[in-house]
Amino acid sequence: MTDAAVTMDFHPRPGPGPAKPWAFPVPERGALASGLAVLRSHRPGQQVVAVEISLGVPLDAEPHGLDGIAAIMVDGLSQGTATYTAEEFTAELERCGATLGAHADYLGARVSLEVPASRLPRALGLLAEALHAPTFPAGEIERLVSNRLDEIPIELANPGRRAAKQLAQELFPASTRLSRPRRGTEETVARIDAAEVRAFYQAHVHPTAAAAVVAGDLTGIDLDAVLADTLGGWTGDGPQPPPPAPVAAGGEGRVVIVDRPGAVQTQLLIGRVGPDRHDPVWPALVLGTYCLGGTLTSRLDRVLREEKGYTYGVRASQQVLQSPALPAAGASVLAISGSVDTASTGPALADLWTVLRTLAAEGLTETERDTAVQNLVGVAPLRYEQAASVADTLADQVEQHLPDDYQAQLYARLAETGVAAATAAVVAAFPADGLATILVGDASEIGAPVQALGIGEVKVVKG
Repeated sequence: MTDAAVTMDFHPRPGPGPAKPWAFPVPERGALASGLAVLRSHRPGQQVVAVEISLGVPLDAEPHGLDGIAAIMVDGLSQGTATYTAEEFTAELERCGATLGAHADYLGARVSLEVPASRLPRALGLLAEALHAPTFPAGEIERLVSNRLDEIPIELANPGRRAAKQLAQELFPASTRLSRPRRGTEETVARIDAAEVRAFYQAHVHPTAAAAVVAGDLTGIDLDAVLADTLGGWTGDGPQPPPPAPVAAGGEGRVVIVDRPGAVQTQLLIGRVGPDRHDPVWPALVLGTYCLGGTLTSRLDRVLREEKGYTYGVRASQQVLQSPALPAAGASVLAISGSVDTASTGPALADLWTVLRTLAAEGLTETERDTAVQNLVGVAPLRYEQAASVADTLADQVEQHLPDDYQAQLYARLAETGVAAATAAVVAAFPADGLATILVGDASEIGAPVQALGIGEVKVVKG
């Protein structure tokens, strides 16, 4: 047996092809005879079609003392109709290979459907029945209420959820719906019954205030005929949603410690009220916030995670909560969030404030700006590979009264935004002396170190 050199011929490694131009798809807009607005987006190859029904029912429409009724109502749409019981409706959905979801948020209530394109007509028929012929059986509504009451203590035990609840109370007047939990409190949810849900549905759910978004491969589907045969049967009229109460930004720096004796970690949530997407500063704000805390390469992570080892990660973000039609101003929450071990709470906050002050003094760098643009714009095509993500974004635009080409224009503006504009936007968004700081942790351990930082008046509340 001899040793022989073995040689192999490899095929040349293929190189990347030329980059294809991409833009977020602008939908085709129309309407049914009932007044239901329809936005469609043909996505070749996406054989799972996504449908979003924006009902045009913001939480401001909930009756006084019944916070959470919008969530119970949308969850109850599929829990019994004029034709099907809750079990039968679920079985029919499963036969279509479809999934149906629903949620209610400050901006509006929404019903979501995903189904193979070949089963779209049947699934849309079921969705239409849920929208125009729900019965809201008393037993099913009692079950939904009971489930929600069981969830509330679990949510309050979660430090992140508890911090978010406290921040809303700090940022928004108690008279506004924004100051209270999306899905209600134990007191308000316990008051909800089937009669109240039916009355809320009758008063607010109608096609003239709603919009349907359909995204997916529509090849061979006569969508106009399918919609007319299904959602076209949903008729009715009613008042438009009430305008939200205006919310002003501002306020002095303050600290609220939500006391959790014995906690080994402190949950941080630092924020203030900011603009909505109608504001011209929004693209620069998105870019600057991403540079501050959008990813592992951001400033906050680089200091607090990589250099100091205080945390597994800190993030900065913006979330629109109120976006009325112009000329009224909307509102978002600009926030920094993360968690640190109890002993590191004071040092971590000190370093976080140093990052904010350094940013104000020195600004962002071109490298930070370029990295953010690449991550936000360069990977956008991957984010929207699935029809559901396209439909969700289009429904967001409807709820926020934005033009149909808004998302496409946003990416163009992000790519054009320079470092000076991004710096100015993020510095204005997170002023070191105007932030509400929520700390969920052991007040006896973290109170004195936080007080010594001088970042605002400190108060302690029960956890």
